[in-house]
Amino acid sequence: MKIFLLLVSVQICLISAGFPACVEHEKDPWYWRGQAQKTLQKALSLQHLNTRVAKNIIMFLGDGMGVATVTAARILKGQLQSKSGEETQLEMDKFPYVALSKTYNTNAQVPDSAGTATAYLCGVKANEGTLGVTAATVRGQCNTTTGNEVTSILRWAKDAGKAVGIVTTTRVTHATPSAAYAHAANRDWFSDNEMPPEALQQGCKDIARQLVDNVPDIEVIMGGGRKYMAPQNTRDIEYPNEPKANGTRLDGRNLTEEWIERVKTENAQYVWNLRQLKQLNLKEVDFLLDFVK
Repeated sequence: MKIFLLLVSVQICLISAGFPACVEHEKDPWYWRGQAQKTLQKALSLQHLNTRVAKNIIMFLGDGMGVATVTAARILKGQLQSKSGEETQLEMDKFPYVALSKTYNTNAQVPDSAGTATAYLCGVKANEGTLGVTAATVRGQCNTTTGNEVTSILRWAKDAGKAVGIVTTTRVTHATPSAAYAHAANRDWFSDNEMPPEALQQGCKDIARQLVDNVPDIEVIMGGGRKYMAPQNTRDIEYPNEPKANGTRLDGRNLTEEWIERVKTENAQYVWNLRQLKQLNLKEVDFLLDFVK
């Protein structure tokens, strides 16, 4: 009974106190990179791995796909094939190497995809709802962004002379892909229309604008969210009669047209449906922008 009462009191204390704020050293990106190096060196000491420099990397991520979700998908796939399900393999089950990662934000035990994207793309853990920044950036506070930006593996690859791309089934400005190129105190700042006036006055950029401004030479961009690239009330090219598909930008910029103009001499192509994509001769395309609804 004494043990039971002790556990109850501890639980009450944790709940009443709330999740603790991150300690000061967690705001330093080099703390997290140091932790990663220690983990990597330990793994290398336990097994003989190929440590040569990789020629290319494709990072495949299923957002929100933990063990239970993947297991359910595997079973469903099998049952749709009139099997029991457990013996079925997903395509990613056939990958030669798999791993599990612990996910959390510096201020939340159950993380969101912005903070976790910052972790696996930039190597630094961050606060919930922030992306491409350290834990020193407070969600929604633009003035805590400058000086706390962190670079991503996409930027490192460009600096190493690699071609890079982002392919997603969600919006390109969604938290998961946008940590590759953006630095934002709020994951919901898709365009300037979603930003508070004080953030705009303080000079913070929306995520769609950063896609064009921060890393202007991304070779492949494929995903949704084209309305965040177009001026407010501009009718969508594919769904002109759907008001929800209209452009949202307040600054009047058409970021898609800016992208086209910037790379027009670089064998660039802009498509917005499957038919156009299939008609491309990819051997003659160096830059591809594929924006769907």
